[in-house]
Amino acid sequence: MSLKILDQLSQDFTQLLENSYDYNVVIEVGKQPNIKLYKAHSAILYQRSLYFRQKLTNVAKKNNVIEIKIPNLSVQTFDIIIRYIYSGIVSLENFEAATIFDLLIALNEFQFTELVERIQFYLIDNYASWLRLKFSRIYQISFDNENFNALQQFCISILVKHPSMIFNSDDFKTLQENAFIALLKRDDLQMEESEIWDKVILWGKERTQDLPSNLEEWTDENFKSLKATLQHCLPHIRYFQIPSEDVLKKIKPYHNIFEKNVWDDILAKYLAPNVPITSLILPPRKKVTVQLPSRKAYIITPSSSIITLEHIAKISSWIDRRSKIYNTTEIPYEFKLLLRGSRDGFTGEVFHRLCDNIPGTVIIVKIDSTNEILGGYNPLIWKVSNNKYDETADSFIFSLNNGNQSILSRVKDKSKALLYGKISQGPIFGCDLGMGRYRNPISKEWLCCKYAYEKPIRNIDGWFFLDEYEVFQICKI
Repeated sequence: MSLKILDQLSQDFTQLLENSYDYNVVIEVGKQPNIKLYKAHSAILYQRSLYFRQKLTNVAKKNNVIEIKIPNLSVQTFDIIIRYIYSGIVSLENFEAATIFDLLIALNEFQFTELVERIQFYLIDNYASWLRLKFSRIYQISFDNENFNALQQFCISILVKHPSMIFNSDDFKTLQENAFIALLKRDDLQMEESEIWDKVILWGKERTQDLPSNLEEWTDENFKSLKATLQHCLPHIRYFQIPSEDVLKKIKPYHNIFEKNVWDDILAKYLAPNVPITSLILPPRKKVTVQLPSRKAYIITPSSSIITLEHIAKISSWIDRRSKIYNTTEIPYEFKLLLRGSRDGFTGEVFHRLCDNIPGTVIIVKIDSTNEILGGYNPLIWKVSNNKYDETADSFIFSLNNGNQSILSRVKDKSKALLYGKISQGPIFGCDLGMGRYRNPISKEWLCCKYAYEKPIRNIDGWFFLDEYEVFQICKI
């Protein structure tokens, strides 16, 4: 048996930071007149931070004390970081979105990868409107580092529907290449292809030096320079989807930046469409009706890192026992995120602390090895008990898009619809889907089999390990 009393450990190390006992490092943070000195301990800094590990290796001691200066960071941000180093706790409730975003950037520089992803999801879940307000800056910075993948996907999901937010902004000409290409690759980018071409040329000209303003004055070297600038962008243009008039008007003046076979194939496509060509023909981009997100979509979309708005429409329809799936603009429920495993923890204790005594919850589980998405709906509450069942006829479990077909399994034995276990166990639907063994539960280990519900939702019975799970409260709009 092992006992973990981590709260006391955290408090003890926080007191060590505050009383500075036996310190051997002084960290000067900020610039005049806003400078603060922190007295710290090299052993703790070395073990907890790769950033400080590198600093400590290359810094000389002065009177047996190591001096480190961090001028380009605010005292407020560093105060959060140093307390996290000592306590393992970051409390974000009392900070504004701008402060949390600055903290995210700093944590990435300090190489605290375990926090970078969690804080991105925290911003998306709680400050989506602020992210939209600062959209150009957020989009640019999110592509500065591959660790900001969640923010990248959040921004791209908006831009494919509303590309003018970046393409018509003052920041477009300075857009990073990887951020630009991420958009050009999208099949669902809602722009006409000839307009995309215009933006590519505009962006390329801004990043290519010494180009005459008058195209008629361009030399072969000018075209070669532009070609070099756009070499990674050009393959993602859907040339064969551009109207012939625009090919003549917009593309022909720049045909020297293409490989010869590409330009020949573009011409051949319009002059002799039945003649085979060697260039890859990319499919036309998928056009959808562009509209600003409805209130319901705005509430639901940012909440989950596992399921989509279409999944939510399906689950909502099952809750209401509809024969027809709701349209995504007609969903009558708000899915309010209560818990995300990667953000809050995967233990039963965390589940019961955040989700107990809340009526109407949906559990979503993503399996590590197969990417299957499983889940269940509980119209009642969750609570801790000693293996006692609760009765309901309205609960169900499900599998989403498993083999391109979702599986809905409603409760068959309503007297055993829900099982309330120990504090170390989480949600359990009958014995068909649930978290935690009765003895010695293992983090991220769940069970799926057939017992009290109509049909199996997996091909394999038994224990499995999940990659992520989320719990939502279902609130009528």
